[in-house]
Amino acid sequence: MKFVSFEYEGTARYGLWKDEGHWLQAPAEFLAQYPDLKAVIAAGQLDALEAAAQASGTPILAAQARLLPVIGNPGKVFCVGLNYKTHVAEMKRADSEHPAIFTRFADSLNAHGAALPKPKATQRFDFEGELAVIIGKGGRQISQAEAWDHIAGYACFNDGTARDWQRHTHQWTPGKNFPGTGPLGPFMATRKAIPDVNVLTLETRLNGQVMQKASVADLIFTLPVIIEYLSGFTPLSPGDVIATGTPGGVGDKREPAVYMVAGDVIEVEITGLGTLRNVVVDAAN
Repeated sequence: MKFVSFEYEGTARYGLWKDEGHWLQAPAEFLAQYPDLKAVIAAGQLDALEAAAQASGTPILAAQARLLPVIGNPGKVFCVGLNYKTHVAEMKRADSEHPAIFTRFADSLNAHGAALPKPKATQRFDFEGELAVIIGKGGRQISQAEAWDHIAGYACFNDGTARDWQRHTHQWTPGKNFPGTGPLGPFMATRKAIPDVNVLTLETRLNGQVMQKASVADLIFTLPVIIEYLSGFTPLSPGDVIATGTPGGVGDKREPAVYMVAGDVIEVEITGLGTLRNVVVDAAN
């Protein structure tokens, strides 16, 4: 199952992703009961949504609508830094006993196909292709053995980063939270649709050139470890998003460095999760 969030006729909707150009909007009774995909997830109604949309959903042409971040209103957005050996090496960082965690704000998220705004305040706008996890069932102190049962699904993510702002201090938050710099999508594939994340391959392309390529099996801290760690200090809730880290090949550590500029096309493709594609533009502010 693949689920999508979009705006149609000026109103936020959601439904099934059929392909790049065609979606099935959830029936009116579903939209009335559950205002967004996060609410459907929280109610444990993804299977019911699929059945209802297949039976009586409204066909939507992508050309008539505008995609939204697949989860546009997460309560929490967590990001894991330095979670591939290749990225740890290029950043010249030591191994860590625990995951490196930072956070994003919901308004820093963006959608597949949307303009990706390069902040005026930086000339070092970098890409980071990542696998994102969407929490399905909330909880505290979730064990690794139970972690899979708390996952609703997965999506592609691009952790667009203002590298200079990231390094103003030891805290990374400023460089990671310029508005609209974190595209998430194009859709969410459910955990049932992706039974083994370790077989997934992640590839990031800038203007068609492969910049990053890795297997999700190469994650240093696995998804159960991440979920156990996060839920050890804060409750996880349905719709929360976890970006699990980026592999080596970021633009900042290339010789010479490669940063995104207006007109660039950046794509993050993950097996079974489609291709997240955005065109970079200069931000208005």
